[in-house]
Amino acid sequence: MKIVVLERNSVGTDVSVSSLEELGEVTYYPNTVTSEEVRGRIRDADIVVANKAPLREEELRDAPNVKLICEFATGYDNVDIAYCKSRGIKVCNVVDYCTGMVTQHTFALALALSEKLPHYDAYVKSGEYASQDRFSNFDVPFRELEGKTWGIVGMGNIGKRVAGIARMFGCRVIFHSITGKSACTDYEQVDKETLLAESDFLSLHCPLSDLSRNFIDAQALKKMKKTAVLVNVARGPVVNNADLYEALVTGEIAAAGLDVLEKEPIQASNPLSRLQDSDKLIITPHLAWASVEARMRCVAGVYENIAAFQNGEAKHVVNP
Repeated sequence: MKIVVLERNSVGTDVSVSSLEELGEVTYYPNTVTSEEVRGRIRDADIVVANKAPLREEELRDAPNVKLICEFATGYDNVDIAYCKSRGIKVCNVVDYCTGMVTQHTFALALALSEKLPHYDAYVKSGEYASQDRFSNFDVPFRELEGKTWGIVGMGNIGKRVAGIARMFGCRVIFHSITGKSACTDYEQVDKETLLAESDFLSLHCPLSDLSRNFIDAQALKKMKKTAVLVNVARGPVVNNADLYEALVTGEIAAAGLDVLEKEPIQASNPLSRLQDSDKLIITPHLAWASVEARMRCVAGVYENIAAFQNGEAKHVVNP
């Protein structure tokens, strides 16, 4: 089988993908962005491995041999699932390979912001700490997680892991299901109004859909506590970036930690790029999923999905 890897570098050049060569004739491209590039590169492919490259009818219609699309990711919103199903093209993702890392990054962002770590690190490095006459400094107040309410949107694998750790920190955990279909009974499920009004920390772990797009907008931010910390490690468009900027500069919420943005990489037109106060806003470049260990698991997951398909088995098929 001819396997075309459209975004080989999306898993990092420090991680080997050579195991895929056991499964067929592999062609690698470091990155693929445009529709035109996709069409030219998958024309003779049997299997396509992608991450963000568009795979819709426009790109797939002139690739008659494609039988399987594998994502170097859990999300698959770059793929036209309905069209693939009409063509009999199976689409597979990789599940649960980065749950631990995304959970870890959620708390890294929340703790850095809630404890004002950028401020205190800068205070020491500036020489001010060395020049003071007392052993401690806490000029910018900070508070504990214990006793606070941690709200969650998206109670999947990551949301549940975050909930468990938040509870260990002594938080009351509440969550909201955007679809209203969550079967989770381990934590209190609330409506959106209650989630916004009561959360001291609000972390987002939901997939991107028409229901979740702009879930956090100006109206939602106005309903949150002025002391609230928002963390988005889900998908960028779940939070309206312009509305978040206004909420941060006007003090409608205290702080935000983002690993994802509406458009990536960040655009100069994104007002969040102008906010340089790291006690109020921390942005990381979509890396929450990308520990070395997680990326190795991701590659192994794609290998397993292709091998299963070749053996006539369905593994992590999202359009059975």
